[in-house]
Amino acid sequence: MIKFKDSYIVFEEIPDRISLAVNITNCQNNCIGCHSPELRLNSGEELTEGIIDKLIKENYGIDCFLFMGEGKDRERLLELAKYIKHNYNLKVAIYSGRSNVESDFYEVFDYIKVGEYKEEFGPLNRETTNQRLYEITSNNIIDITSKFWKNGSR
Repeated sequence: MIKFKDSYIVFEEIPDRISLAVNITNCQNNCIGCHSPELRLNSGEELTEGIIDKLIKENYGIDCFLFMGEGKDRERLLELAKYIKHNYNLKVAIYSGRSNVESDFYEVFDYIKVGEYKEEFGPLNRETTNQRLYEITSNNIIDITSKFWKNGSR
């Protein structure tokens, strides 16, 4: 089971996309300095296909569904991502705090952020970050982390 706390429209988490960010609870990571430690709790409402339908219909104009976290039910997470891809013309993204994700994530998601938050390296918008955002297109994995940086390079 995948649970979520809330959702909101975001413009910066996935470059060039209007994303519906859904905060997934029951986080398996314990990043020091986490900006949302409440997401570690096994709380919130179950995220189902019906809830996804409702969220997408209520947020007209989005072009990306962003899972902000994974929870602890990998199989269900992948089922929900596949449901979105099959039923909606949306990109599907995930922010994972893990260093690596399994290969099947690269078959399902269009964008994958990996790397736990490490305060000494900073968030994605700092060139020193240890985190990476990948865009998956036509079996290519492209590091687009530099799109968060002011000069857009490196």
